Amino acid sequence: MQEEKKMKVKKGSLAVRVGSEDEDGGFQRFVIPISYLYHPLFKKLLEKAHEVYGYHTTGPLRLPCSVDDFLHLRWQIEKETINYHHHHPYHYHLPSSLSFHSC
Repeated sequence: MQEEKKMKVKKGSLAVRVGSEDEDGGFQRFVIPISYLYHPLFKKLLEKAHEVYGYHTTGPLRLPCSVDDFLHLRWQIEKETINYHHHHPYHYHLPSSLSFHSC
């Protein structure tokens, strides 16, 4: 029962799985707001996920990037969201240090 409760995702959120077996921590699960799905940077990652994994997957949405890259992407989205509320400066380019790769 406790394990089942831990796996549930609250309304308005989505579970994703990032990383690879080759990474130190392996795969990691993150819960993100559904609003990320509409952010241009995240949309690019979703397009890459479609290329790598296709549409039919079970369990959390798999994303083809390292945990470090995902954490950087999440930080960038959060930073832009905060800046948007203050200044409205949205810039939608991927940082050169962020690279998506097949997990």
